[in-house]
Amino acid sequence: MPCRLFRTRPSEAAVSRRRDARIPLPLLTGRRASVTCRYRCGDQCSHQPPNPTTNAYFGDIVQQVIDRRSLLKAGAVVTVTGAATAGGLTSAAAAPPARPGRPGNGLDFTPVEPNTEDAVVVPEGYQQKIVLRWGDPILPDVPEFDFDAQTPEAQERQFGYNNDFCAVLPLDNRGDRALMVNNHEYTTEEFLFRGYDEDNPTEQQVRIAWAAHGMSVVGLDLGDNPPRVVRDDEHNRRITLHTEFELRGPAAGSDLLTTPADSEGRRSLGTMNNCAGGVTPWGTVLSGEENFHFYFANADQVSDPTTRERLARYGLEGGASERKWERFEARWDLTRHVNEPNRFGWIVEVDPYDPQSTPVKRTALGRLKHEGANLHVTRDKRVVAYMGDDERFEYLYKFVADKRMKPGRSAHARRHNRTLLDEGTLYVARLTGDSADEIDGSGSLPSDGEFDGVGEWIPLAHNDESFVDGMSAEEVYVFTRLAADNAGATKMDRPEDVEPHPHTGRVYAALTNNGDRGTEGEAPADEANPRNANKHGQVLELDDDHTGTRFTWRLLLVCGDPEDPSTYYGGFDKSQVSPITCPDNVTFDRHGNLWISTDSSAALGFNDGLYAVPLEGDERGHVQQFLSVPRGAEACGPVLRDDFTLVSAQHPGEVDGADADNPASNWPDRGDSRPRPSVVAVWK
Repeated sequence: MPCRLFRTRPSEAAVSRRRDARIPLPLLTGRRASVTCRYRCGDQCSHQPPNPTTNAYFGDIVQQVIDRRSLLKAGAVVTVTGAATAGGLTSAAAAPPARPGRPGNGLDFTPVEPNTEDAVVVPEGYQQKIVLRWGDPILPDVPEFDFDAQTPEAQERQFGYNNDFCAVLPLDNRGDRALMVNNHEYTTEEFLFRGYDEDNPTEQQVRIAWAAHGMSVVGLDLGDNPPRVVRDDEHNRRITLHTEFELRGPAAGSDLLTTPADSEGRRSLGTMNNCAGGVTPWGTVLSGEENFHFYFANADQVSDPTTRERLARYGLEGGASERKWERFEARWDLTRHVNEPNRFGWIVEVDPYDPQSTPVKRTALGRLKHEGANLHVTRDKRVVAYMGDDERFEYLYKFVADKRMKPGRSAHARRHNRTLLDEGTLYVARLTGDSADEIDGSGSLPSDGEFDGVGEWIPLAHNDESFVDGMSAEEVYVFTRLAADNAGATKMDRPEDVEPHPHTGRVYAALTNNGDRGTEGEAPADEANPRNANKHGQVLELDDDHTGTRFTWRLLLVCGDPEDPSTYYGGFDKSQVSPITCPDNVTFDRHGNLWISTDSSAALGFNDGLYAVPLEGDERGHVQQFLSVPRGAEACGPVLRDDFTLVSAQHPGEVDGADADNPASNWPDRGDSRPRPSVVAVWK
């Protein structure tokens, strides 16, 4: 039956039972497994944040001149010398008003309790089944997966490792067939191979890892629940670190993108560290290349000071790489291919309907550690992409296309729409709060009852025109972080998935955490990032003038243990919510509710999961946990449909002290099997 994922307010007895059953939540203890940190991001949180800027905060400047709150209440306009477009700010909007009607429409499940089980735990009355696991064949003539007999040739035709973002696109008008597209973010070699020697990986192991990165496209039969993979579907495809990509947009052909293997700077090999993404109205998938920095070796041997500064701003430093790929392929060695890192960190566009098509890297959307990109289409068919740069003290971005989208799915419309992300304006966000003098880093709610304020989008470049002093347009696109530094953007707490609401147009951003907020030498708390040593993250809500430069904002959630006074759940009674920490991916169901998957719930001592939260009416902020993923796993890439929900359980069993020789999980195959990242379907 349809998976209607909403419920009514629980009874007082049910609330009491949930309070009694709640497991203890140790505040500010626990962390993600260090092995995950090493292989996913090079343990970047143990290093100094690569953003060294000391720009004065716009909110600080305003507060020195006038009483900001009085100004906003009066609706006045402010102009500050040196603050770009400051005169365009408008007063902060209040939270969305309560609307009459059934609270929590569609959320008819009983929340699961926080737990540490080695299983996917779903609400009573729901079923689950594995759709696809790492190593499962997705192309013909591939042997069934054998953990102890892996080969690069087989992995190139099997489902890749550590699936993250997931999308389902229709293949027919009846709804019986679809395509599923998945990102494969990274490999954890200690869990891929028995007896792995991190100092001396074999060439076979390295080539398997190259094939396990990238993306997968697979056909689905939706005739019955759960969806079934069609192994011989003509659309099935693997994209790996050796798939050819086309570089498009204003930086394509730049000398900054040329290498000994590509003197034109217009073709590159592969995609990696693909995290979140989005689906375009014209039927393509956008995928974000994130933590590419630690795949490259010998940054410390680069002599040119400008190049070294640019590398360091993206976190490239030191000698040998984590995986030692430079021993087997020259492009991973910066002493031989110094521009190769510049060919990663882009938004990638893939056409799943054409398995022969060449994927594209979209340079107009800037180069950063992209979590992903999601689109909003205005009433006059302008296309706007929202993006986050997932690292401590990095920024929020948007891109506004020059051309308008052509409606429909005709060949002519699709050809035109595939060019929309080639030309437009790239912006970065600056936020200021309306209670700046009340923010002390404790997370205490301001006297006006909300964390909120106004903001502006600062233009960085438009096609061949740069708006950043001292930087050409090509430099803005290739070294976008440096351009945003120069523009005075607001440092955020790890901006991850950023997605516009399909009905209201409001934009929601998951800010995962930032343990360095407010520490010595680092940016202090501000109203958009209100806690020092922020271990639990927050969810930001924007009301944006999508093609303009002004917006208002508020925090929907300040995550963590509901009993912690520094948390905020949209004004909802915190005794009735599910505890949530480290928001990562966001999406929406057809009823308009926000769904959040989490990364690093170890911060509260339990497994990660998928959560639902209404955005309107009396239930606004009522967070409820729909499912949890197995021990050591991260919940990723949720897909919400009426007939089923998909969730990616990434890196199951990744806990410190475990590896392929000593597994901490045997999910999903049980017995004495090794853990395998998988896509799970859940339905009622």
